[in-house]
Amino acid sequence: MVLWEITLGTAYFLGLKRTYKLALKIQRRLVAPKYPKIRLFLHRKTRSIFDAAIKVHREVQQRDIEVGRNLGNWILRWLDKMKPGAQIRPGKPTQSNNNSAVKTTKKGSPDPSYQKPPQRYGISYRRNGDRESNRRFFTSTKSWHAAYPTISMMMKPAEPVGTNTHYRHLVSGLNTFELKSTRFGCNGKPEASLSTLSEDQNQKAYHRSFLPFHLASLEKDEPLLYSYQNVLSGFAARLTELDIQAMRNKDGFISARQERMFKLHTTHTPTFLGLHQESGFWKQSSFGKGMIIGVLDSGIVPNHASFSDYGMPPPPSKWKGMCEFNASSCNNKLIGARSFNIAAMASNSSMKVEPPLDEDGHGTHTASTAAGGFVKNAEALGGAPGTAVGMAPLAHLAVYKVCFGPDCPESDILAGLDAAVADGVDVISISLGEDENVPFFQDNIAIGSFAAVQKGIFVSCATGNSGPINGTATNVAPWVLTVGASTIDRKIKVVAKLGNQMEFDGESLFQPKDFPSTLTPLVYAGANDKPDSKLCVNGSLEGIDVKGKIVLCERGLTARTEKGEVVKAAGGAAMILMNQAAQGFSLDPDAHVLPASHVSYAAGLQIKAYINSTRTPMAALLFKGTVIGDPLAPSVAAFSSRGPNTVSPGILKPDIIGPGVGILAAWAIPLAGSTNTKSPIFNLMSGTSMSCPHLSGVAALLKATHPYWSPAAIKSAIMTSADLKNLKGTPLVDETLQPADVFATGAGHVNPSKANDPGLIYDIQPDDYIPYLCGLGYSDNEVGIIAHRPVKCWTTSSILEGQLNYPSFAVKLGPSQTFTRTVTNVGEPYTSYVVTVVAPKGVTVSVHPNKLNFTQRNQKATYSVTFNRTKEETGEFGQGYIAWVSAKHMVRSVISVNFI
Repeated sequence: MVLWEITLGTAYFLGLKRTYKLALKIQRRLVAPKYPKIRLFLHRKTRSIFDAAIKVHREVQQRDIEVGRNLGNWILRWLDKMKPGAQIRPGKPTQSNNNSAVKTTKKGSPDPSYQKPPQRYGISYRRNGDRESNRRFFTSTKSWHAAYPTISMMMKPAEPVGTNTHYRHLVSGLNTFELKSTRFGCNGKPEASLSTLSEDQNQKAYHRSFLPFHLASLEKDEPLLYSYQNVLSGFAARLTELDIQAMRNKDGFISARQERMFKLHTTHTPTFLGLHQESGFWKQSSFGKGMIIGVLDSGIVPNHASFSDYGMPPPPSKWKGMCEFNASSCNNKLIGARSFNIAAMASNSSMKVEPPLDEDGHGTHTASTAAGGFVKNAEALGGAPGTAVGMAPLAHLAVYKVCFGPDCPESDILAGLDAAVADGVDVISISLGEDENVPFFQDNIAIGSFAAVQKGIFVSCATGNSGPINGTATNVAPWVLTVGASTIDRKIKVVAKLGNQMEFDGESLFQPKDFPSTLTPLVYAGANDKPDSKLCVNGSLEGIDVKGKIVLCERGLTARTEKGEVVKAAGGAAMILMNQAAQGFSLDPDAHVLPASHVSYAAGLQIKAYINSTRTPMAALLFKGTVIGDPLAPSVAAFSSRGPNTVSPGILKPDIIGPGVGILAAWAIPLAGSTNTKSPIFNLMSGTSMSCPHLSGVAALLKATHPYWSPAAIKSAIMTSADLKNLKGTPLVDETLQPADVFATGAGHVNPSKANDPGLIYDIQPDDYIPYLCGLGYSDNEVGIIAHRPVKCWTTSSILEGQLNYPSFAVKLGPSQTFTRTVTNVGEPYTSYVVTVVAPKGVTVSVHPNKLNFTQRNQKATYSVTFNRTKEETGEFGQGYIAWVSAKHMVRSVISVNFI
């Protein structure tokens, strides 16, 4: 009833006679017979909106209608924010789910014959102008063709329901929603759209209108957490299943899904990647000068030396972001820092609003890897000494804190993406992801990234740390660069020497100078039944005498340094940490809390055999320090997640691998055992979280040298120029020291200098993904969620996955398959390319034409590839590649074949 009172009062106050008369008629015919004691407010004198609110408050307080009071506040605030000269007109009543809405005449007024009080009634508004006043649209004379959504409020007579505290246990589930908005076409008729508003308040009001009436006006325990504008037409809110069911039939509602929780997934790497300060690609790209890299992670330590702005130019004029630190913390290097933890706070009531300060080091590490400045005399516990620098040292950094501890709520991630797109970044780096894949229309990173790509922003994502199991790759949308992890040729070496004189190479960052090299009793702590526990053996070391001894422990899937903590607490002198079979020869130079050596699974088996062969097993640890020159580097890290792509099998993922093992970069907190209290803190970390920002920085360098290349063109240049061989000149190997397959390497290992001059590129415009998405079998709404606009797949020529103009091939081969590709010449004019084919075993690969001739730059050429199966016996998968070769370039596209 308060809604009607406010409608009457404000309409009379604003001089809107038509609205006043219609509202008065509804009041007399429908409200008064049912609620005769409710007094009608007629504001006959000029008074402010807030005066009207006070009167409403006094009246409803006497009847203890809390919801009505809050609803009144909301309507008055909304009216108060309207621009001067706005006119409010009644809209058509919206039919409720139970068909109990008021019956209306053709003119939109209530049917006099209908006397039943309404159980739910819709009020809608239209701004400026008399045309089609009964339509539920929001328009503006300033921008008639701009998109404005429907403003509608579902309402039923207020009932006493208690205070806001009543809802706290109900408003618990966090959900994200996709919506349609409404705009006018050139003919003045409304058309569906997924575009967003330019006015934040109007957008939020529209999203709030979808909330159930008892939640829409709450100020305390606000259910609406985020109102997205750039990467999603929708919002995030805390609602129950019943609330969601009530929303599903509202016009404009598309879908809702529950919150998902994501997880967080260089002194030497520039040299290892062929980047040199005085010459070559690094210098040609001006070290990424003018580029802005947006990093979504756990925040940043702003005063670290890696983020000094010495020699940095001011940010470009397109920058629209902000810094939530104090003014002295941000500078020309760190130009933006924001924190998004509303969803995290909704899940954890003890959490408070936090600044974008990094508390665990992950975000600081990834940010400095992508764009850290030059810092001399960097080291971690004395290891990996040298000059620390990121991939694009003159690029600007914008940091978006979306992770608080190990968890990263999906709604916060989406808010960070939304802000990064609006702020004007050039590259977005996302070193986080989920353990399981979902369809792209349910994947907010995929949805948000597509919006970024539409605006020309390059997006780099970590593929995850669930290797070496196949099918574990995440962030697999074709419009993002999916990055796996590889080793570099640097080791922090520790030799484990046994009493029988056998020696095994291992690694550890902690290298004590005073640890005796004499033989010490060696004990095996037993089989590890809980590899992911923080304990060394079966939950404890009880019953095993480890005091003063070197302890052989089996590592878990993730726990490594935690094992040493248990050994140290039990009085052990040192630890040898052996891999499980899955990790093979893949080692990590961790900052252990005691003298230790991380050895391979094969070495561990031999050490166990030695222990069982003698009554007095002995061992010593010999610390060798930093060693450069591993000929097998780069090799694929065991933890790096693998393909095939489980969401879109016709797109090969990951796309590329880059340095991700033992990467030294800026850190937030002192390392255990460190005596360094003044110098900048650095740490060695391993993960696809480390490889992702390497590629983000490389993308920034490429965008600096090729400002007009699309994200797909940059991605193509990186992929088709990648290396398939290691420093030794042999094929890349994995954790087994056997040749790695394309599900581990993707296109190969990144080669930045070659990527700067790829010769040919495979370009894809954002609209080119629409036929591909329709070909996946997604509905119009599902494709529209990703595309951010209405899509009719039946009017679109859907294509198979393999027909997307992707720089690699993933083929399901039973009958013959033919795919086409279009390449663009970005090299010299008057160039010819001849095809070279290395066919997968059991497959014939035919390319037509087999020669491409170009007479000018940016000229395009199309070719087709036909795959036929032979009678040769094969396994489930095969691999090979085709390469277009000129006098200067080799443009390679790797092939994966799944035999069906």
